[in-house]
Amino acid sequence: MLEKYERAGEIVKKVKEEVVKLVKPGVKLLEVAEFVENRIVELGGKPAFPCNISINSDAAHFTPKRNDERVFKEGDIVKIDIGAHIDGYIADSAITIDLGDHEDLVKCAERALEKAIEVVHAGVNTAEIGEVIEKTIREFGFRPIVNLTGHGLDRYVAHAPPTIYNVKVDKGVELKEGMVIAIEPFATDGAGKVVERGECEIFSLIAVKKLRLKQEREFVRYIAENYRTLPFARRWVNVSDVVLARLVKQGVLRAYPVLTEVNNGLVSQFEHTLIVEEDGCKVIT
Repeated sequence: MLEKYERAGEIVKKVKEEVVKLVKPGVKLLEVAEFVENRIVELGGKPAFPCNISINSDAAHFTPKRNDERVFKEGDIVKIDIGAHIDGYIADSAITIDLGDHEDLVKCAERALEKAIEVVHAGVNTAEIGEVIEKTIREFGFRPIVNLTGHGLDRYVAHAPPTIYNVKVDKGVELKEGMVIAIEPFATDGAGKVVERGECEIFSLIAVKKLRLKQEREFVRYIAENYRTLPFARRWVNVSDVVLARLVKQGVLRAYPVLTEVNNGLVSQFEHTLIVEEDGCKVIT
């Protein structure tokens, strides 16, 4: 099991190194997303979720549409969130690429991740990790995003317990040896909170239910066989918006609207997946 996590981590690490060279003004977002997803497959894995490309005040859950013409622009602060899996065992990592003059904001989230990793070991409480992240970000003069969190990773589950807050909380969870977790500090010069905005291109299967329409049944069967409970992109599947909307309404699918900073503040993000060990942790991404 741990070997599969580590293989997935090696894939994510390599793709992450390669994608940095592609993100430049004038390059299409779709080109980068498809490079990431296809490269994961070339290296022997499968995408654990659509490549997330969140720009400026967007923090999470943005992936391009089919035939999307949008491009990176001079001055953008770009978050690339990449996930790969081997047989359902997921590695998840994110970086921020600065196309402007946001050096302190970028360094802030990166340093918060480094400091958080330093305190991870079997027996540490996740509340301590959150306190370290918040303290580091505030020392830079920025705010942590209070309603975005790190998380555990389980087989075919990209967001499993425990929740790892990016701020100090009263009560956390004690980490145990062998746990696989993702820590992902988000820093902003805004208010420190994200809200949903209308755009939504990512979905996942919640539950297989009895459905009246054959088209819906066949689509749900396809999703269950190909992605199980992992998120998929609208551009990966051939289905109408009407069917997607009906399945979300019936509680069969979950929709992931883009999450954006409430005051349009700029956002930076860094993330690593790690395996908790007795006296520390092993970073696999």
